[in-house]
Amino acid sequence: MKQPITDLARVIRSKNAGPYELTLDMIFKTSEIYEAIKKKQLINAEKIAEIYKIDKEMIKGVIYFDPSHAVKVTMKREIPSGAFGDSDIYGAQQHAPLLKLEFDI
Repeated sequence: MKQPITDLARVIRSKNAGPYELTLDMIFKTSEIYEAIKKKQLINAEKIAEIYKIDKEMIKGVIYFDPSHAVKVTMKREIPSGAFGDSDIYGAQQHAPLLKLEFDI
């Protein structure tokens, strides 16, 4: 049975990693949830590119960070922070597509 990420993670956020990159953070509620997702590599560059509707090459890295049961994704911003056309100068509202994720763990 698939479970929404909102039931599995206690933190889902985004923020700038400089003017040209975004960082997405997902911190899971338990080590068991985190380990199940890590073991199956359910969060990967392909999945992030798919839900953000961007090329996989825009994803700079997906890091599983065991001490905090977290997954950190760094991706290029399509528009630099503060540039003409940027709708989120801090990158704090870019996590919304992550809220659609569901996992069968």
